[in-house]
Amino acid sequence: MAAKRDYYDTLGVQRTASKDDIKKAYRKLAMKYHPDMNKEKTKEAEEKFKELSEAYEVLADDEKKKRYDQFGHEGVQSTFKGGGFDWSDFTHYGDISDIFGNFGGFGGSIFDQFFGGGQGRSGPQEGRSLRYDIEVTLEDAAAGVEKDIRVPHSVSCKTCGGMGAKPGDMKTCPTCKGSGQVQRGQKRGYTSYVTISACPTCRGGGKQITKSCPDCNGAGSTQTTSTLQVSIPKGAEEGMRLRIRGAGEAGPNGGPSGDLYIVIHIEDHPVFDRDGHDLWVEAPVTFAQAALGADVDVPTIDGTARVTVPAGTQTGTVLRLKGKGMPDLRGYGTGDQFVKVSVVTPAKLTAEQRNMMKKLGESLGDYGKGTKRKSVFSRFGRGT
Repeated sequence: MAAKRDYYDTLGVQRTASKDDIKKAYRKLAMKYHPDMNKEKTKEAEEKFKELSEAYEVLADDEKKKRYDQFGHEGVQSTFKGGGFDWSDFTHYGDISDIFGNFGGFGGSIFDQFFGGGQGRSGPQEGRSLRYDIEVTLEDAAAGVEKDIRVPHSVSCKTCGGMGAKPGDMKTCPTCKGSGQVQRGQKRGYTSYVTISACPTCRGGGKQITKSCPDCNGAGSTQTTSTLQVSIPKGAEEGMRLRIRGAGEAGPNGGPSGDLYIVIHIEDHPVFDRDGHDLWVEAPVTFAQAALGADVDVPTIDGTARVTVPAGTQTGTVLRLKGKGMPDLRGYGTGDQFVKVSVVTPAKLTAEQRNMMKKLGESLGDYGKGTKRKSVFSRFGRGT
């Protein structure tokens, strides 16, 4: 899959471009690549037109632009309802609707198909989804835990019901007479027909606001911060997403609220490494314990466990503690814990200890049991 183009490159503007410059660039390119103006390459034009509109949807929105500048494409994908841009995500119809009504006879047939046509863009719409990243410890992920989070978001204004108008101060749109649609006769060659599109005056709503709501200043929503309880499931994994329906941004014009997506991140652990459902830990043992065998205590995710180190254990030997790993998310048992033995060589010895080690070495020989070590050069046909 080809990498997604940088939004600034798509619109041909600098990252320091003003909102007006971004709007001008999009309007110019939208006229150039409108499918009705590219009849011989309609499919390519549609794809280009959609790419331009996605870039504009992000760069014309202060919050989305901020996320994009900080995190790139990954920072804004969760703001689109389906996790990726779709025409239903486009919220800037009013910025360009005027340029398509004067296309020299070319209507908005394809344009209206993209942006909702006769259904209108200003009816109740679902609000934007939000993303919240949360960090939890490996212990929390193993046991499952409840976490309280505080999420800033918008809610539908209680005074106006999300419509943005002072109660009783909305009138029927004079352009479309309340239908939310306008008809336009067109002729191409010998064929005449009528196209139906969203009313440019009320943007398909059929109503006009005469006085804005005093509590939300016409926005239809107010800002708040909600405290929500999130259930981290047992066995939660890095990047796992949880969804809380209706906890996102308020829907325009009284529409339903969007969703809140919780993205789980597992903190690095100072002791354990995780591999799926299994855990790995390193257990240092002394030379004597490795040579003679010993029972040693090792940490586990929920305490400690005793593991038997067999006599003659070498560095790198892996022992298994069955059922001491991470629980399966779907409840299918628990993983294992693997213990990697590391024989610790003492860095400092007393004179007595050095003497004892020397005698031990002499009694064992180079490889133990009196076996004489061959020269490393013997592998290359030199030396003995």
